[in-house]
Amino acid sequence: MDIQQLRTFVAVAREGSITRASERIHLSQPAVSAHIKAMEETLGLSLFERTPRGMILTGDGERLLARAEQTLGAHRELLEEATRLKGSLTGRLRLGMGCNSGPEALGRLMTGFAERYPQVDVVLRHGTSRSIAEGIRSGGLDAGFYNETGEPGDDLNVVDVLRFAIYLAVPPGTVDAKDKPDWRKLAEMPWICPAPDTCCGEAAEALFRRHNFRPTRIISVDREQVTRTLIAGGVGVGLLHAEAARSAEADGEVDLICKAHAAARLVFASLRERDDDPLLQAARTIVTAAD
Repeated sequence: MDIQQLRTFVAVAREGSITRASERIHLSQPAVSAHIKAMEETLGLSLFERTPRGMILTGDGERLLARAEQTLGAHRELLEEATRLKGSLTGRLRLGMGCNSGPEALGRLMTGFAERYPQVDVVLRHGTSRSIAEGIRSGGLDAGFYNETGEPGDDLNVVDVLRFAIYLAVPPGTVDAKDKPDWRKLAEMPWICPAPDTCCGEAAEALFRRHNFRPTRIISVDREQVTRTLIAGGVGVGLLHAEAARSAEADGEVDLICKAHAAARLVFASLRERDDDPLLQAARTIVTAAD
């Protein structure tokens, strides 16, 4: 049994749902179910009753919940004490940030370092998702946040921070949103897209391949707010992350046609071969503690 399984157990107990727990700890639902099953097999106990209303703790599960929370607390205290024994962290953390990646996660990490490790100098560099990943692999960056639509590779230690869908949006009234997309008609409209090495750029290229077309005109824009403004202004069609897409739809600025990608992710990544680096260990602790 490992610490992640205990985190999963506590999350399911508190949320009462595999689905909500998976969103809380940023794991897939099959992974959450596998953690619970492994714990039950290891302990030889049934921890939950599966009901139509969700996951309900058994008597044994109730008794173990408090112990699990105490264990997680002790684990955090152990890591903090180990950091103190090693002395105050110093040095420079070169951190990458994708152009349209969530600023909240970056803010939590920067605040955490400022409060816990004020002698660490954090240097922030912005770029596309691909350039951030390449910077980590080449050694130009120590770690970074970026949006991922595929699998990052085994050489990276990746923490899922957020999952989100990407929507294809059009100016209001341009097409009938209730009908299936007419890709031939959409291909004749200007597409507002970032570069192919970005999250939305990769999603757009996948759409073009899947439906066997290429837009007559592509307008290159790498800022989501600008893309939203241009779509609302009738300039063309484009891709928006779920939060921006839903907000624009609610404000009557766009119509949403379909999901271009159902499960994109904001990730925090560093080289797996540097897992023992104290700066990176501290950064991952702050990122995961935010859950």
